[in-house]
Amino acid sequence: MPEYKLYYFAFRGLAEVSRQVFALAGVEYENVGLTKEEWVEFKKKTPFGRIPVLEVDGKLIAQSLTIARYIASQHGLAGKTPLEAAWADSIADEWRDFHGNFKKYWYLKIGVRQGDIEGTRVEYGIPARDKFFPLIVKQLKETGTGFLVGDSVTWVDVLIANTVDEVEENEPGLLQDYPEASFVVQHKQRVHAIPALKKWIETRPQ
Repeated sequence: MPEYKLYYFAFRGLAEVSRQVFALAGVEYENVGLTKEEWVEFKKKTPFGRIPVLEVDGKLIAQSLTIARYIASQHGLAGKTPLEAAWADSIADEWRDFHGNFKKYWYLKIGVRQGDIEGTRVEYGIPARDKFFPLIVKQLKETGTGFLVGDSVTWVDVLIANTVDEVEENEPGLLQDYPEASFVVQHKQRVHAIPALKKWIETRPQ
């Protein structure tokens, strides 16, 4: 078994999906929470000057989605067939487009940045939600399995469930205002009820 070290700050953020994929796979790894002071030095070692970074037997992998996808591919959570894996990747790519706009509002909402919260909610937050969530609802309806790809959980289920969880926790109104929110909420509940993942969520650092 490879030796894994996941480097990020000591909060959920962009590393949380990878942590959850590790938990779901039942794979041991070292969860390294860097301080701001440690990050100044560690940044020099990273491929692109940002974290999270996954170290695999001394080799570094960068970018949050790439890390989660890699862990999943090594431990049976990337889809049962090449077609399922491609579908998972396509949903993740669509999520990246969504997040690129949504974060303009979300980072203000959760206090990472300063600015006009209500203005960016109207300009970016709600339009991003209204474009992305219908695609997820459509996919859930098409599979009819309770999962986004095939008939079992994949890493992209973890990605979407984590996004819904963050929205529920920080601004539940953003979901309550959405007509078909029940589909994405039920999906999140189903994914987070998987025993290995449930255990991580109940015991993870806040």
